[in-house]
Amino acid sequence: MTDLVVRSRRVVFTDGVRPAAIHIRDGVIVGVSAFDDVAAGWRLDDAADLVVMPGVVDTHVHINEPGRTEWEGFETATRAAAAGGVTTIVEMPLNSIPATTSVEALAAKKRAAAGKCMVDVGFWGGVVPGNTRELQPLWEAGALGFKCFLVPSGVDEFAFVSEGDLRVAMPILAGLGAPLLAHAELPGPIELVRVRMDAGDPRRYATYLATRPPSAEHEAIALLIGLCRQYGVRTHIVHLASADALTMIGEARASGLPLTAETCPHYLTFAAEMIPDGATAFKCAPPIRERDHRERLWAALANGSIQLVASDHSPSPPAMKHLDTGDFLQAWGGISSLQIALAAAWTGAAARGHSLNQLAQWMCRAPAALARLARKGAIGVGADADLVVWDPDAEFTVDARQLHHRHKVTPYDGQRLRGVVARTYLRGHVVFTDAEPSPVPTGRWLRR
Repeated sequence: MTDLVVRSRRVVFTDGVRPAAIHIRDGVIVGVSAFDDVAAGWRLDDAADLVVMPGVVDTHVHINEPGRTEWEGFETATRAAAAGGVTTIVEMPLNSIPATTSVEALAAKKRAAAGKCMVDVGFWGGVVPGNTRELQPLWEAGALGFKCFLVPSGVDEFAFVSEGDLRVAMPILAGLGAPLLAHAELPGPIELVRVRMDAGDPRRYATYLATRPPSAEHEAIALLIGLCRQYGVRTHIVHLASADALTMIGEARASGLPLTAETCPHYLTFAAEMIPDGATAFKCAPPIRERDHRERLWAALANGSIQLVASDHSPSPPAMKHLDTGDFLQAWGGISSLQIALAAAWTGAAARGHSLNQLAQWMCRAPAALARLARKGAIGVGADADLVVWDPDAEFTVDARQLHHRHKVTPYDGQRLRGVVARTYLRGHVVFTDAEPSPVPTGRWLRR
């Protein structure tokens, strides 16, 4: 590799946005200097007034390979990531066969990913009933942490855990220093409303929304807070949808508990009131709630109650979304958004007066900290040269047919978004430019 300088008048650092030249050698940032400081013989990428930001770190992605590669796959998912300015993915342990709940399954996942990834990929392990003896070996084999469900996950290979299961697993995780990521819904409140909702019109979004009441989130989060307090495990709530839970989350954090939370671009973009009946591309779990929840989630990001934004990219074959019948109760719950997560988040952030530095905190630095990826998420000497060069002022209309993930189904189709990626660097290599990902997979498996 030749020595490279990437410079811009708008480089996003931890302490603000300013002109700078980023010096890269052997895939690592070796210097940061004034805009005009370019040594003779170094190759120059002059981004001028485009923004240069750390590559996005997305810690909530379902790739589904091996076993359900027809749903997505490492090649298509990481192409979409590169096109969206995402340079690091941490892949969830479920929807693949086998699920990543043992060392053998993690090895199978690594074999499946080998030679296919356009960006760097790490893996979460899973906590399921009966696999507590696998947790330490998984951690030692390179899992970045552990994910669990407190409600049925939708696939038989990844069973949900009870409070008793967590009380067995959490002391082990505490001893390892491993984070626990939790899908925070409890089945009890869902079952209470399911019977009466069975008579509702399955094409109505309101019917589905009523089947996943906010109380399912609240009760699960209260349980997790209590366990976090007792065992001291770093506990992370994924895809928070109900803003009514923010008070208890804030109080827990204020008391010093190692508790964090994320939300997703779809909860920050859409609102239940705007979802047409039969539009099953919008189905996810927890569901997209009303506009008031959306605005309070944005406020929580701004005040630090929510720490990060992750895509929860969860694709499936179109037939599983029941697009033909519009049946929300039968459709798979998952939204495909990996390629457009940056633009979706920035569109909402810019409209509310939030800054590029805040965006980088939510989508780069905080996710890297969650996964303890010290060389990712920030621009500085010693960090991997993972950069996204993009125009935060340019707008585009999402055309699902042009997205790189395997199946062209997304609720963002036709949405007008702000923020166009010009090129993406992974460790100094261009992995996306001129509207096309690189044909050469340069991604690596990430360990702590």
